[in-house]
Amino acid sequence: MRILLEESSNSLTSADADVRLARRIKRHTDQKKRDIKTILDQYSKFVKPAFDDFIFPTKKYADIIIPRGGDNHVAIDLIVQHIHTKLGQHDLCKIYPNLYVIQSFQIRGMHTIIRDVKTAKHDFIFYSDRLIRLVVEQGLGHLPFKEKQVTTPPGYIYTGVDFCKRLCGISVIRSGESMENALRACCKGIKIGKILIHREGDNGQQLVYHNLPKDIADRHVLLLDPILGTGNSAVQAICLLLSKGVKESSIIFLNLISAPQGVHVVCKRFPRIKIVTSEIEIGLNNDFRVVPGMGEFGDRYFGTDDE
Repeated sequence: MRILLEESSNSLTSADADVRLARRIKRHTDQKKRDIKTILDQYSKFVKPAFDDFIFPTKKYADIIIPRGGDNHVAIDLIVQHIHTKLGQHDLCKIYPNLYVIQSFQIRGMHTIIRDVKTAKHDFIFYSDRLIRLVVEQGLGHLPFKEKQVTTPPGYIYTGVDFCKRLCGISVIRSGESMENALRACCKGIKIGKILIHREGDNGQQLVYHNLPKDIADRHVLLLDPILGTGNSAVQAICLLLSKGVKESSIIFLNLISAPQGVHVVCKRFPRIKIVTSEIEIGLNNDFRVVPGMGEFGDRYFGTDDE
């Protein structure tokens, strides 16, 4: 019972009684060379009563019940996929201390809505904006700060913090522009620059446009792009920022979903950059698309997916 209470999710693999008995008979006759009478006697006196008293009652605590036991390959594959996803998130955060994944049931619920192909455009925008705001707020929490004391209306001293004011946002056109409103809502009057990276195949990316604040070298930068896939676009954008004098440790990369491949590429090349995301994906498919993904984010957000 203690183990059940400590687990975040519980699964029960179920098989018919006659299947369980048949397996036991085969196993004990083949491996232990017992006769049928001995096997049935032990089963009826000890095995079945123990199952009824201790195993079957745990069924009500199960979050997932897998019928047909080990023969249900579809259900088992789904569970394995879920475990790999969770382990992937945990392992990546252990490998890269500069990777931050924000998680909650609210975030999971928003992901469920915006990933659904049936979600209407206005709902996609509404819940995407909510999720982006949470990621932006989390990213702002990684800015440097200094202690500051203020006087409250009753006349008492409150010791708080004052965050860095030298800040700007850089959006990767076009999907990154969807994150600008949330940043403006959090940081009044913030300067926002833009980078456009033209994609021609996975390895044929070419920077074609950028408009950055002139004093960007003196600022902390929030790099905005909702999806981190292969990491190639992110690397090119970060290299541009570094060439303009921005310190690597001054860049915070904000996105909604990240493929492990992209995380590896960015974190290995830029170990001092911070990445803030809300979900680590399973990976990339043969077309280098994030899986399970959420489609073309910019098209869905700006309503151009039908063009």
